[in-house]
Amino acid sequence: MKNIFVVLLLCLLWSCKSKAILASQNSAQLNSNENSAKKVIDNYYKNNLDFSTLYIKANAKYSDEKQTQNVTAEIKIKKNEIILVTVRFLGFTVAKALITPTSVKYYEKIGSKFFEGNYETLSKWLGADLDFFKMQNLFLGQPVDDLIKENYSLTLLDQMAQLQNVNATTAKTFLIDTKTTTLSRQEINQTNQNRTLQIVYPQYQNINQLVLPLSLNINATTNTKNTNININYRSIAVNEEISFPYSVPEGYEQIFIK
Repeated sequence: MKNIFVVLLLCLLWSCKSKAILASQNSAQLNSNENSAKKVIDNYYKNNLDFSTLYIKANAKYSDEKQTQNVTAEIKIKKNEIILVTVRFLGFTVAKALITPTSVKYYEKIGSKFFEGNYETLSKWLGADLDFFKMQNLFLGQPVDDLIKENYSLTLLDQMAQLQNVNATTAKTFLIDTKTTTLSRQEINQTNQNRTLQIVYPQYQNINQLVLPLSLNINATTNTKNTNININYRSIAVNEEISFPYSVPEGYEQIFIK
C-alpha cells in the first residue's frame, strides 16, 4: 500500500525558494507590474482563515503508471500547531502521520516501519525546503509559499489573476479567482530537473464563514514518472473539540535518515 502522506510530503518538497526574477521588462514596467501583483496578493490575504480546529473526512485516490489505489483519510488540524493524518483501506488503518511545526512522525503498517525526525533533517536529505505550513496550506487551499515574501508578475486572464515568479531554475505560478478570491491552481516547475508539481482546487464551499476547498487534485511529473493524488472532502467539522492520538505499534522498525 502506497503511503499517501509520504507522497504528499515528497510533492511539497518541490516548493523551493526563488532568489531572482527574470528582468525581461524595463524597470518602470516591472515596478508597475509588481505593484499590481502586490495589490492582488494583499487582497487575497485579507480573507484570513479564522478557525481553531478542522476535522476532515475524505476519499483519496492515488495513481501512477503501475497502480491505482483508493483509500479513505481523516485529516485533523489544530491551526498552526498539529496535523494528524490517518489513512485507511477497507476500514483498517494502514498509515498515520503526526506533523507539528518542529517534527514529522509517521508509521505504515505494510512494512512495519516508522519515522521520527525534524524538517532540517528531511530538507537536507531531500535537498529542498519543507515545513509544517506548506502541508497545512495544501489542505486549506492556500499557496504553499507565502506570496508576500517574493516578487511576482501579474497577468489577468478573464476573472483570473495569474501570479508568476521565474528564475533560472524554478517557475512558480499561482492562479487566483478575483471574483471569489480563492486559489484555483498552483504550479511549480523545476525546468533544470524536468519536474512539475501542479495542485488544482476545482471548487470551494463556505462552512461557518470559512471558505475551504471541496477537493484537491495533485499531479507530479518527472521525465520518468507521472503521479496523481485526488482528495475529495466528504465532510468538514469546524472548531469542534478533537483529539490527536498517535502511537507507533510495538515491534516496528525505525527509519533513520543520514
